Amino acid sequence: MKHLKNKLNMKLVILLLAIISTLVVFRYLPWIIEITVSPEKFRRYIVSLGNGGIGAYLSFQVLQTVVAPIPGEVIQIAGGYIYGSILGTFYSTLGMMLGGTIIFYFTRFIAFSFVEKIVKRTSTQWLTKIINSKNFPVIMFVMFIVPGMPKDILIYIAALTPIKSLKFFMILLVGRLPGTAAVVCIGSNIHHGNYIFSITLVAASGLLVILGILYKDKIINKFSEKQCNLS
Repeated sequence: MKHLKNKLNMKLVILLLAIISTLVVFRYLPWIIEITVSPEKFRRYIVSLGNGGIGAYLSFQVLQTVVAPIPGEVIQIAGGYIYGSILGTFYSTLGMMLGGTIIFYFTRFIAFSFVEKIVKRTSTQWLTKIINSKNFPVIMFVMFIVPGMPKDILIYIAALTPIKSLKFFMILLVGRLPGTAAVVCIGSNIHHGNYIFSITLVAASGLLVILGILYKDKIINKFSEKQCNLS
């Protein structure tokens, strides 16, 4: 009985957070996009909030994870600009994990059938392949860590699979951390005037993103074939 009550309470909390996120986005989306399109403008806004800036920054990162139109890279660059590489990475990762938690549990506990129908209707070949693969956790980790891969949609997809929540969150954390740290590092180095290093890091990241997009299908096929060979 207690277990069912705790599960119901979790569902209510997740539903409430999802509703709040949706309402905020629909009400303030134009303003959110306007303020986050420029790292400097976003930095000025966060700094102007004083002690409340950290909470606001986390909220923006959560919304970015839940709502794709918000430019996540700008938020993370601003995080490095404001808080430095270490704290910026910590706050960005924390916000991303909170957003991922909302998406994962909202899909698994509340909107499972709805999301499953959408995935089936719009499913592309690569998406169908990774969903049906027994090696899904490995493929998901690779897609999280390789730049240029579609990442946020994987949170919804993971919630449709039997993967344990703790295992998923560990994969999400470890897989997303390097990319998040790299983007935050760019912002931190811009703040400190290390423009050559920042440009080099941006160029390297851009190249990796392009390679990730171009070779997405090959990477997925490679790890799917490994599963077949092991079977």
